[in-house]
Amino acid sequence: MSFCESQRPRLVGLLSLYCGDADVGEEMAQEAIVRVCRDWSKVRQLEAPEAWVWRVAINLTNSHFRRKAAERRVRRRLEGRGSGFLSEQDDASIISIRKVVAALPTRQRTAVVLRFYLDLSVSQTADLMDCAQGTVKALTHKGIAALRARPEFQEDELFDVT
Repeated sequence: MSFCESQRPRLVGLLSLYCGDADVGEEMAQEAIVRVCRDWSKVRQLEAPEAWVWRVAINLTNSHFRRKAAERRVRRRLEGRGSGFLSEQDDASIISIRKVVAALPTRQRTAVVLRFYLDLSVSQTADLMDCAQGTVKALTHKGIAALRARPEFQEDELFDVT
């Protein structure tokens, strides 16, 4: 697709400069191009499709670094527990957490997973759930409150999204 071919070099340059890492810039540019292809019927009708792909690319890059920061926080927390990175107790905790999340009501679980696991914005989550942004906020709030009430979720770092 010629649009993607013309945008790719600019995207790689933009993202490499934005994040300071050419490899990450290349990876995020590729993901943005994939999204253009996936949503081409919508993108081609936009007044400024270039602006859309640039915004998507920047959002993807921001999300990438937020996920990396969260991974570092979890690693530090787990490494502070002892010698191995993941112990049998950690594996059991992960399974327990999955069960607790799975026990949330469907819409709360969907909102929490989309927001915190997929790192989607309120707006993106609302679009996917076909509801208002306020509904996503309420569902997320209730879901997190229910999870925090459980002993498996007492550590605030689990929901530290800064």
